[in-house]
Amino acid sequence: MTIEARIRELGNRHRMLDETIRRERIHPSVDTLEIRELKTRKLKLKEQITSLEARTG
Repeated sequence: MTIEARIRELGNRHRMLDETIRRERIHPSVDTLEIRELKTRKLKLKEQITSLEARTG
């Protein structure tokens, strides 16, 4: 897989997590621990994307 393809894949996963977080926040019984975990995973994806983008140029 090329770096660009990996960046796109990670970006898609990042957007999906963002949507999941948005849905969880409007849920009547918000699980703050779950939201925190999702945000942590989203941040790690963003860090990976940034690192890969730095390698490409």
